[in-house]
Amino acid sequence: MKVLFLSRWFPYPPSNGSKLRIYNLIRGLSTRHQVTLLSFADQPQTDPHVPELASLCRDVRVVPWRPFNPNSQRARLGFLSPLPRSVIDTFSQVMKECIEQTLERADYDLVIASQVDMAAYSPYFRPMPALFEEAEVGALYERFTRARSPWQCLRYGLTWGKHRRYLVSLLRNFRTCTVVSERERQLLVQAVPGYRATEVIPNCVDLASYAGIQEEPQPNTCIFTGSFTYFPNYEAMLWFLREVYPHIQAQVPEVHLSITGNHAGLPLPPATGVTLTGFVDDVRPLIARSWASIVPLHTGGGTRLKILEAMALKTPVVATTKGAEGLDVQPGKHLMIADTPQDLAHSIVRLFKEPELHRQIAENAYRLVSEKYHWEAIMPRFLELVEQTAGLGVFGNKPGF
Repeated sequence: MKVLFLSRWFPYPPSNGSKLRIYNLIRGLSTRHQVTLLSFADQPQTDPHVPELASLCRDVRVVPWRPFNPNSQRARLGFLSPLPRSVIDTFSQVMKECIEQTLERADYDLVIASQVDMAAYSPYFRPMPALFEEAEVGALYERFTRARSPWQCLRYGLTWGKHRRYLVSLLRNFRTCTVVSERERQLLVQAVPGYRATEVIPNCVDLASYAGIQEEPQPNTCIFTGSFTYFPNYEAMLWFLREVYPHIQAQVPEVHLSITGNHAGLPLPPATGVTLTGFVDDVRPLIARSWASIVPLHTGGGTRLKILEAMALKTPVVATTKGAEGLDVQPGKHLMIADTPQDLAHSIVRLFKEPELHRQIAENAYRLVSEKYHWEAIMPRFLELVEQTAGLGVFGNKPGF
């Protein structure tokens, strides 16, 4: 079967959660089907001919990405449009033409559009069988429900309403839609009543790709992995450095925190013992060298691949309830969960000072990942869904609505 895979993120190197998911899905698809990848280039000098993708894909084409600029003329005109402003501002005529040309040159059996950025191009590949991979509504819905002032309620209410109506129109072009958690599935069902073809394909890791990472964890070190271009990551680090980190330093003055990913030039509170690494091609050795991985998120949707990565590397995780949302974990067994500054600091310090606790959580978490969040176990279900969506299985040509 010939599959056209559309990606907002160029998936190699798989340096963030979205890229990890996309790379592993393409790797799984390539075992049964011919995959053509059309991807935006999220980094300068992206090479579409990297061997790691050439071995998986029949063809790889890359188009420059246009980041969302809320102050652009296109974005301002978006206030008057039924479409979300980000969709209008980031739309690429080059990507549209690339999709149309690719479909004209060969017959494809299925289009997979990864995330809403690529689902936006569905008018240019319908009425082909199509799968909307990883729809997410949690972040926008949560921003609306957490609004407090009348202005925030109006602003985020209008944004949520526009996005919800946009999802309804988008999903008419897709036979199937995937989400990463049961909570996201429930939110999507509420947002788009009547759409029946939503399947949960959780975020996972490929354990074999972590087996060769041999690093010695350094005492009193912790790491946060995440680009500040995703606002919940930046919000989390602002809160952590202001409210939590001083409590840790008071008990462990030699503590060191590494923050990886694109920091987007955004300011952070001044603090000693903090390293901003910037973009890192391979974050796995840094995670493995850290005593703990922190996920102090308060907003955002989906599930956190950064947690599963740390677990696969046997680095204990300390997270907020929101940070661990959507994962089938037991606090105190698979990770530490705390929500106040004092409790979060206490949990991190406990891991620093109690080696046996560190060992137990690391081992329990690794066992959990191997049983429930390993692509080897989940991939057959995804491949079956792909074939059903294309009309090769029992799903046939049944529409999502």
